[in-house]
Parts: sequence; structure tokens; C-alpha cells
Amino acid sequence: MDVPTAARLRKRFWFVFIVLFVLWYLLLYVVDWSVLPGGTSASRNFQSDIIQSHPADPFDAMTTKIPWSHRQDNVRVPEKKITPPPPAPEKKGDLARDLEGLEKELEPLLKQNNGKSSSLSSCAGRYVYMHDLPSRFNDDLMKQCKSLDPWVDMCNYTANEGLGMEMGNPGKIFQARDWFYTHQFSLEPIFHARMKHYDCLTNDSSKAAAVFVPYYAGFDIARYLWGDFNASVQDSGARDLVNWLRGRPEWKAMEGKDHFFIAGRVTWDFRRLGSTWGNSLLVLPETQNMSALTIESSPWDKNDFAIPYPTYFHPSTDEEVAQWQSKMRKQRRGTLFSFAGSERPSMQDPIRSQVMKQCLQSRRKCKLLECKSEDKNCEKATDVMKLFQRSVFCLQPPGDTFTRRSTFDSILAGCIPVLFNPASFYVQYIWHLPKDFTKYSVLIPEDDVKDNKVSIERVLARIPRRRVVAMREQVIRLIPKVVFANPRGRLKRVEDAFDLAVKGVIGRVERLRKKEETTEFDEQKSWKYYTFGTVEKHEWDHYFRRRNLTK
Repeated sequence: MDVPTAARLRKRFWFVFIVLFVLWYLLLYVVDWSVLPGGTSASRNFQSDIIQSHPADPFDAMTTKIPWSHRQDNVRVPEKKITPPPPAPEKKGDLARDLEGLEKELEPLLKQNNGKSSSLSSCAGRYVYMHDLPSRFNDDLMKQCKSLDPWVDMCNYTANEGLGMEMGNPGKIFQARDWFYTHQFSLEPIFHARMKHYDCLTNDSSKAAAVFVPYYAGFDIARYLWGDFNASVQDSGARDLVNWLRGRPEWKAMEGKDHFFIAGRVTWDFRRLGSTWGNSLLVLPETQNMSALTIESSPWDKNDFAIPYPTYFHPSTDEEVAQWQSKMRKQRRGTLFSFAGSERPSMQDPIRSQVMKQCLQSRRKCKLLECKSEDKNCEKATDVMKLFQRSVFCLQPPGDTFTRRSTFDSILAGCIPVLFNPASFYVQYIWHLPKDFTKYSVLIPEDDVKDNKVSIERVLARIPRRRVVAMREQVIRLIPKVVFANPRGRLKRVEDAFDLAVKGVIGRVERLRKKEETTEFDEQKSWKYYTFGTVEKHEWDHYFRRRNLTK
């Protein structure tokens, strides 16, 4: 090719290139495509692509107002012109509406994992530090499940982090899921599993409002309750624990007053005084400073606080709670009152015998489920829950000790509990129950029953129907407060027994820090101080004459 020809080709190339560039420029920046139906400017599409490829920090919306539009694929794409005109002054009402809309847009980003808190700042004052205990204090004890009870294979109950084996819905008594064969002494692993998912758990103990010690105290002593074991063996786990805690820097902050642990049996199993039963966990100097959460506390000691027995129901969602409450509201109840239990002939004041006698005398007004060891009928959740679901009132007299898991089963079934001693409920679960016990239960003095001065049937039959309906509604509303949610689930709008227990501990530690709660009072009057905030004379004093409840 000669030189003149090559030069002519180059000139044509540059001519075509310049023409195309001018046309592209005119099409892109001069022609207003928005006047055409469905038209959008190339600059907008280009800007949109940039935003999608490099999304802005969502919190930038707090300072830059960006209008939103909906594309056909339902993806919300922010649009912003390259040269926007100066913004006009906004009216106060418009600004308020924009901020309100902005809050709704950011709400999913600001929520905590469990949906109960709106921002990280909500954990202020709620942080809990959990000790990383050696496994001999918890997991290893779970592995010794066959040694926890000489008559029952506890390995069936330690499955699913202490919830037990899944129950299903035999006889359509329950719901399709989240019902388990839960043992009444399985609280420690259940609570521990919940704490692992606590929304305000922290690794920084300096920020913690309380310190949790995941020690399985009940599993520890259960190995030595039956058999020929001396005191040093029974106390070995408890003493080993406090020695380990004393060596930790977290202990020195408040000498253990900010520490708490679960002892998932009745308090008397941990107060060996003048007997061979149990250990001395709760009478050690170190644990006197800590808060022990037991399923039954001592009315005469100040370092343990009762939280509910675990029941069979461990809901995963708020909807499951609401569905069960609705089911209990619709339940037909053809029995005035019922009792599930057995006599206690070894008791000093056998009130149970009188309760069972009166139930039998009432014939069709009362249903009795007598617990016999050969039948093991009271161990069948279906039998107990079916009885309670069909009853208006459920009798809950003391047994070997003040409290019963049956009381929580009755609440779960929407059955109004009938108590005979305030130590069985009212002074126990102070973080979980309303102060006015008359709105959800009935108290019949146990002395009047034992002396045949009162007819249980007559007392219950005289309660006006309107009041019965109101009481049952209050009982049903208590259900979420006395159940422990499934650790694998998440309750968002309601607080369960775990939430209320943690809140109770944190509140107590805060009062101790501020010296608003004293530990200088007569321990014999602990039940009064913690329930009513005073140790003055009370109408219930005669119920709390000290009696031996150790075995």
C-alpha cells in the first residue's frame, strides 16, 4: 500500500470516530429520553449500576435523603440524579414522615438476633459473663447419666441439652412439636444451653452486670444421694468449684456477689445440716455471697432464689406460645377440681391424706389420679396433662417439700392452682409471679383442711363464675413466664422463665452494688424480706415456723 492511500484511510477513520463520538454525546447528554413512554436516561442507568455494584453503607441514609423506586424484579434500587437542584425547605410534617419511614427501613438492621432489642446499646446493664468451667463441673456429669438415679435411666432425659426425648403429640393432648419428656431435675443443662444463646453474653467481664457459673450442682450431688458416701465425697465437687472460682480475677471484683449458678434440685439437697442427706454447697462461705437459683428456695436463708421447675413444653417461637394459650382458652373443663399425687404417711402433718379423702368424697366434682409406683401413671405426661386440661381447679398441697412441679403443669394446662401454704408458691417464684396471688390462684389454709374445718368443694364452688373466668385468663397469661424456651428457637416478643430469671439476678446484683439491698437481716425472715421488702409482722408468720425438711 502506498503512503497517500494509507494517509487517506487514517483520515477517514478519525472522521468516523469523531462523528460517532458527537452522536454518542448528543444521545447521552442532550436528548431527554424521559419524555418517551417508559424512557429512562442512560446516565440514570449508569448511576444505578454503580450503586448496585458498590452499595453504600445503609447508615448513610441517615444523612442523605434518597428516594426509592421499585423495579420489576422487586429489588429496591436507590436513585440519585447527578446534578440535583438545591433542595427546597421541608415542612416539619414531611421530615417527621421521612424519619419515621427511615426507622422502618433500618429496623431489620438494628435489631438484635432475638428481636427483643433495638440496638447494641440495649445490652448496657444486661451483659452477662459466663465462666469457661472445666468439663468436670458440667459436661462430664451429663455423661454419667446412668449414675444419677438408681431407679430411673436419666440418659433418656439428658438428651437434647437436657430437654429429653421429643414427645410428639400422643392422644392430641399437646402440639406437633416442642414437647419433650423433660425431667423435673434437668434445669441446669437447659439453663446453660439458653445462656449460650443469650443476646448480651460478653467475653469482657468488666462490662458484665452479672457472672454466670455453669456448674451442674444437682447432677453432681445426685450421684451421692443414695448409697454409703461420706461427707467429704459428697462435698468434693462443691469445694473444688469454689476453690477454682477464688483463683479467678472475676471473683475478686465483688467477692462473688455478682456471681450466680443453677442448682436444679430443691434447696434441701444442698444444705446438709445434722444429717447425711445432700451436700453443703449452699452453706459454704463462698456460696453465701453468690446467688443460687433453685427450683425451691429456703424461706429461712438468703442466698437462694426459686425459679420454675422445667415443664414438658419448650416453645421455639412466639406463635407456638400463642397457639397453646388459645388451645387452653377453648378447652372444655367438666371437672371442678382434681388432684394428681400420692399420700405421704411419713410426713409430720399429712395434709395430702385429707386432700385425697375430700376429693373421693366429692365424687363427680373431683377427679383423683393416684400415683402408684407400680403403675407409674404420674410419670406419664399425657395422663397428668389430660386431667389438668379438663379441670377448673388443680389441688397443689405440699409433698416431701413445699413445692411441686405439678403446680407448673397445672398452669401450663390452664388449670387454676389451689395452694394450702404460701411457702409452696407465693414466696418462692418472686421474679416470675404477680404480687396479687388472688388473681390467679386460691389459698385454703392447710390447718383448716387437716382439722376438717373446711370443705374444699364448697370453697371452690362458691367462687363466682365471672371471677373463675378472669382467674383462668390470668393463669393462661402466666404460661410463657413459667416455661423455658427451646435453646434452638427464638422468642421475640415474650419473656420466658429464663429471661425473667436473668433479669432478676441482674437486678439483685445492681442493688447490691448500690447498697440498696442489704444482707444484714435475720435469715429466718428471708421469705418476708425478699417477698415484701420488710421483716415486720405478717399474717403468714404462722406458716413459717421452722420445721425440718432435710431427709
